[in-house]
Amino acid sequence: MKNLKALVGVISVLLFYACGSPGSGLTSPDEEITVKLLISNGSPVYLVQRGHETVIDSSALGILFDGMDLSRDVELTNVSSVSTIKDEYEMLHGKQRQIAYEANEQIYTLKHESGTEYQIIFRVSDDGVAFRYFIPGTDTEIHQIDEEFTSFNFPDETRAWMQHMANAKTGFAETNPSYEENYSIDIEVGTPAPDTAGWIFPALFNTGENWVLISETGMDGTYPGTKLDQFSEGGEYHIAFPQWGEQFTGGALDPESELPWATPWRIMAIGDLKTVTESTLGTDLADPAEFEDVSWIKPGRAAWSWAKLKDESVNYDTQKEFIDYAADMGWEYVLVDVNWDQNIGYDGIAELADYASEKKVGLILWYNSSGDWNTTVYSPKSKLLTHEDRVSEFSRIHEIGVKGIKVDFFAGDGQSIMQYYLDIFKDAAEYELLVNTHGATIPRGWHRTWPNLMTMESVKGFEFVTFFQPNADQEAVHSAMLPFTRNVFSPMDYTPMSPTAIPNIDRKSTPAFQVAQAVIFTSGIQHYAETPAGMEEVPGFAQEIIKQIPVDWDEIKFVDGYPGEFAVIARKYGDSWFVAGINAGQEPKEVRMDLSFISEDLTGTALLDGEGSEMFKEKMIESGSAVNLTMKPTGGFVILFENKN
Repeated sequence: MKNLKALVGVISVLLFYACGSPGSGLTSPDEEITVKLLISNGSPVYLVQRGHETVIDSSALGILFDGMDLSRDVELTNVSSVSTIKDEYEMLHGKQRQIAYEANEQIYTLKHESGTEYQIIFRVSDDGVAFRYFIPGTDTEIHQIDEEFTSFNFPDETRAWMQHMANAKTGFAETNPSYEENYSIDIEVGTPAPDTAGWIFPALFNTGENWVLISETGMDGTYPGTKLDQFSEGGEYHIAFPQWGEQFTGGALDPESELPWATPWRIMAIGDLKTVTESTLGTDLADPAEFEDVSWIKPGRAAWSWAKLKDESVNYDTQKEFIDYAADMGWEYVLVDVNWDQNIGYDGIAELADYASEKKVGLILWYNSSGDWNTTVYSPKSKLLTHEDRVSEFSRIHEIGVKGIKVDFFAGDGQSIMQYYLDIFKDAAEYELLVNTHGATIPRGWHRTWPNLMTMESVKGFEFVTFFQPNADQEAVHSAMLPFTRNVFSPMDYTPMSPTAIPNIDRKSTPAFQVAQAVIFTSGIQHYAETPAGMEEVPGFAQEIIKQIPVDWDEIKFVDGYPGEFAVIARKYGDSWFVAGINAGQEPKEVRMDLSFISEDLTGTALLDGEGSEMFKEKMIESGSAVNLTMKPTGGFVILFENKN
């Protein structure tokens, strides 16, 4: 089978060069990546190469549009000249503040035998490939895309790191899918997903010398969130639509829209692991911000009682204690979680908001998004379902000084739910409210388009560690997957950092591993799991480093790592650098780091795991091309390089 596929791959490459390929293909600005499109027996297919290596073998293109199979019986009627796309933009939070994007674009116009025309738009940048479908017209009639035939066909020896999707309406109170499963690590391509729901984005692959991270971006409410099908025979992965039940009650599941209609971008970050980990394609291809005044949007850190203390902590006195805690740590927010409307009430929240304001702390309130699509009972519930509901609720909490909302328990990835997210972002912005979502899909570039979207969960985060011991046993390996997958393109509300004991759980990771998560993971608001009592156990020198960890980073540098094994990431903030590492292994891990990009004028202080009963220890570190540290088993470190003059 492998030899047969290899032969087919060679033939497909020869076909690209011999018959039907427009020119030599579309190349990246640095001419390292090439994408080629041709019509093979009436069907559009594409191939991607980096250097002399085939990264994506001959793969399918096309859609089923209004019952017409536009993946067959088409001819290529026009190929545009190559145009250069340049964009410079600023992100309020995330891996990098100032971003410059440059890509070469080419538009291929295809005509179906029925006379229907559509376009496939390709862009190739130095860090990858993006493409989308565009159906022209000015038609107010509602059209449907019943299937998308897009595939990603990998060479036989490719390995995959992927997270499967849970089937719709399974799990706690029928709240799946929520992107909260464990990863299948270093598996053979073609391995079926455990559930019929398939595999989620982002999906990571290694083929030869290249890594490929596939996802999508540019969601405008006219398309569902997609994924990869359960089956991928021969290593060819196909786009799949959501399952029944992943929609707003009475709303659309599969894509439907007026014309003109552009589908989301399919994106593939391609290169070495450093290139993929540092890629910004998720926002490069997203729409610019929907509003100009962002002065009220403040990224920050939040204290959060529910992480370790659960429902019983959502009361007036405990939340007041956490406000004091946030103020003492210099953190900007406190998240008040489930049932606050019953346990504290709007009047109590108003009092807490006033108290928090005096301490220069803002409140974020939890909401249950759901109508009748799951069986959750937490409140406030069903207060955000319509525009009128949202205006009523948002105006009320804005007036009493609330700064943001956390919205939980979405139905899935159906088109109507994707539109529901956008409606919440838009209405929240009107009342200057920040947004965090849980039980949710991945952001897909939304945090650029809607800058008030600070973060989305979409991850098996810290709360799962507190639920069951097997999750705590897997935490280190799971955490070492996230910098290379879920957190590459989008903010992630993992809710990290619990260096002290977790009730009823034997935590396997070390205290320094826990603190390192706050640097390794990015989120516009980083909700910290540690409690006031727990933080009192943390030595003062460690607290001082924790207090200085920001969320609105200026720059990222991938230092070292391997998915599921370890990660070392450097992030710049102002004139300072934070370098953090986590080790997922059961043995010590020595890392040799090239930190020559850090100025010799900066002084480095490392926060390391202590010995015996000692929680942490300090060590002075100099920057340079050969900085060595050894991480303990399931351990970590944080180094702060700063100017102490």
